[in-house]
Amino acid sequence: MLRLTIATLAAISLTACSSEPASEAGDSGAEAAETAQAAETAEEPQLTAEGYGALRIGMTVDEITAEFGEDANPEAVGGPDPESCSQFRPQRAPEGLLLMIEQGVLTRVSIIDPGVETDAGLTVGATSAAVRAAYGEAIQASPHTYVEAPGEYLTVWSTGTPEGPYVQDANARGIRYEVGEDGTVQVIHAGGPSIQYVEGCA
Repeated sequence: MLRLTIATLAAISLTACSSEPASEAGDSGAEAAETAQAAETAEEPQLTAEGYGALRIGMTVDEITAEFGEDANPEAVGGPDPESCSQFRPQRAPEGLLLMIEQGVLTRVSIIDPGVETDAGLTVGATSAAVRAAYGEAIQASPHTYVEAPGEYLTVWSTGTPEGPYVQDANARGIRYEVGEDGTVQVIHAGGPSIQYVEGCA
């Protein structure tokens, strides 16, 4: 916000001091403001296989809460066995972002809101065709457990040794797009093997 304010003040100053015609100075000021706004937007974190911004796969609960706050909805039940696996949204995390904690560490970041995009520029609501176009042959497609085609899971692994239909390598990192029966992405998961879970912690 500070950068945007400074850029806006600079644009006003240029308009007042410039010897150019008023219309040209106005155009210059508008361009400066648009550039500042674009720069601020570009700095928004993106969901990657390693996490979301400062939220990194492998962080402990203490590290997460120190950076992003406590559970925004502590009354919600995050899993059948919270000691081994639970899910929650930190108070200072974006709406629609959900973290999975297994054995005390972050293993998955999930997005259920179109306000966050992946490093491929995709968001909840994107079409399966857009996901396939973004990743090409790197995609592993599998049928959706609960809905008919075109519902499916589109998974892209970026690290580790993802061999076989179910990846168990703890070092593997990837992104999974859950496509609903309408052919659009409903949920996006990023992280380790837990991105393959189809129902919460299972």
